[in-house]
Formats: sequence, structure tokens, C-alpha cells
Amino acid sequence: MENVHDLISKFDPENPRMGEIKKLATSIKKNHDLALELWASGDYVPRLVAVLIMDKVQLDLTTIETLAADLGSMSEANRNRLSEWLMANQLMKSKKTIALLESWREHELPTLRRLYWYYQARLRWTGKIPKDNAVELLSFLQSDMGNELPEVQWTMNFTAAWIGIYEAKYRKECVALGKRLGLYTGEKMVAGCTPNYLPDFISVEVGKLEARA
Repeated sequence: MENVHDLISKFDPENPRMGEIKKLATSIKKNHDLALELWASGDYVPRLVAVLIMDKVQLDLTTIETLAADLGSMSEANRNRLSEWLMANQLMKSKKTIALLESWREHELPTLRRLYWYYQARLRWTGKIPKDNAVELLSFLQSDMGNELPEVQWTMNFTAAWIGIYEAKYRKECVALGKRLGLYTGEKMVAGCTPNYLPDFISVEVGKLEARA
């Protein structure tokens, strides 16, 4: 097999084909030491590969916090993509790391707070609504969402939207929250994309659900 570093160098450094990244990782197989070496490069593509070949057994809180802190030097877009990639491909694969995910609502690192809310939203849009924690989440959203950092705020808004979409009894509260905060009002969206403004987000997605029913 060709040298891993040489293979990685052939990818577009900012917009690699994710399918090809996965093929390369599959050929490498699990290799935690190599993953840490690739991660240490600080570059986007090596870090994508690194996430896929990590050993989840070795991902304790200290290690994850180090990875999250390392992301702070990257662009917001790449930081968010990599953290979501880490969540989907590693953190959601074991009870131990899921328990960690569920503990990060008030973590000092914004990347981990963002993942907490993204995880809550993902559960709902994939049809895996957890035990009724919507009241607790909405209480926190009401008090803290308006003051969060933008990258965390977006996932909080995302979670509120999916609560309102799938849990009808909380829909009015979610719409009212969006109106009160006014986040993303007037934001220009690509045609066909769901708007981020909470009342419109909920309305559009509920309409899709009703059309499929």
C-alpha cells in the first residue's frame, strides 16, 4: 500500500470526497497511533482520516477535550465538520462516549457544548426521541440560548426546531422562543433549503411531515 501521507496529499485539502476518505480509512483499519499522528498535523484532510481510524476505547474525556481544544485553531466550518464527524463516527458508537456527550451542556469548550446540542437534535431528526427531556432542554434554551456563542447557538436553535417539529405539545413554545430571540430573521437562504429562523424552520418541516403522512 502506498504511504498514507502520500495518499492523503492527493485529496482536495478543503473539499475532499468523503466517500474516498472512508475508503482510505477502511483500507488502513483501526490504528490509534497513526490517527494521533495524522491529527497532530493540524490539517483538515488528515484529521478526517484520523477520526475514522481512532480506537473509541481510547477516547476518554481528557483525550476528547484535547481534540476539541485542537480544533480551536481551525476555521469555524472545518471545526464544525470535524467535530460532527467525530461525533457520528466515534462518540455515538459506545455507551461510555454517549454518556460523555450527554454531560457537555455546560462544558467550558464551545465545541463540546455545540456537540451536546447537535446530538440532541440528531436524536430527534433520526426518529430516536429520548425519554422526555424536552422540558429540561427548553428551560435551558429559554434562559441561555440568547447569550451563547454563534456556533453553539446555531445547534441550540436546531434542537429547538426539532423538538417543535416532532413533539407537537411543545411546538408553540418553540415558535415563541424563536420569535422572542429573533435569530436568523431576514437570513437569505438557498432556494429549497429550510430557513434557520425558528418559526419558519418548524413550519416548513412540519409541512413536509404532514405531506408525507
